Amino acid sequence: MNRVSKDHVIYAMSKDNQPVITVEAGSQVVFETCDCFEDQIKTANTHFSELDWNRINPATGPVFVKGAERGDILAVRIDKIDHNSQAVMVTGPNMGVIGDQLGENVVRIIPVQGGKAQFSKEIEVPLNPMIGVIGTAPAGEAISCGTPDLHGGNMDCKLIKEGSTLFLPVNVAGALFALGDLHAAMGDGEVAVCGAEIAGEVTVTLSVIKDKKWPLPMIETDTHVYTLASEVQLDDAASTATRNMVNLLEQESGISKHEAIALMSLVGNIQVCQVVDPKKTIRFEMPKSILSKLKVSL
Repeated sequence: MNRVSKDHVIYAMSKDNQPVITVEAGSQVVFETCDCFEDQIKTANTHFSELDWNRINPATGPVFVKGAERGDILAVRIDKIDHNSQAVMVTGPNMGVIGDQLGENVVRIIPVQGGKAQFSKEIEVPLNPMIGVIGTAPAGEAISCGTPDLHGGNMDCKLIKEGSTLFLPVNVAGALFALGDLHAAMGDGEVAVCGAEIAGEVTVTLSVIKDKKWPLPMIETDTHVYTLASEVQLDDAASTATRNMVNLLEQESGISKHEAIALMSLVGNIQVCQVVDPKKTIRFEMPKSILSKLKVSL
């Protein structure tokens, strides 16, 4: 089994990053991950002044995938997500949606067991383990692992979970794929600037798709297909995700833009992934039951 230790982390996705390992297309790879604070927070007594803020949102990798060439698509099937038994959260000034109303930094330790996150004595939260940071190297300048963009990155989409397949662009030879920033639980929006941040292991299968020009990134689950978009303004992200789905339907089914947008207005959904990163992320959802009637298959 191919395995990448959390000793190998990057803080930006870049074409200049040296790959940790090289694998054949179709290979399964296990990534050991730190939490988004690189495991610096051990207890609720940890002081913010002790944290190295240059070590935030590390991704494990990158991995070079043989045969992946610029213009290809990297299909990332998420086979398994295992996580530790303790998650952390932070809230404070200048963080998240209401950071302007928070006067102090608070560290919260969240035990995770039995399929639940123990928020308080009274409140248990169901788990929905997912990957926050996941992507390939961009073609141009390096992009911080904390920022989502066309290459993927910190999209914080709760549908990037076990059983889903994420489609990413190959911008450089080998793709240089990396992931990190697991959450044991997180709601759409990630309004506090974090979910239940947790370390763990992710097993994925990395495949290469050639001769397709899909609007990326995209996600496929058992029941739906999603186009993802990240922009500085949330409205722009919603427009881009919508336009991407129109382009996918037009390209793969041959229907007109008029038909595509009308159908999407009937059965599609705009959904928020996160609103707290340097770029905001939106997904547009379409049911596969409808796509199959259009003979659209990823």
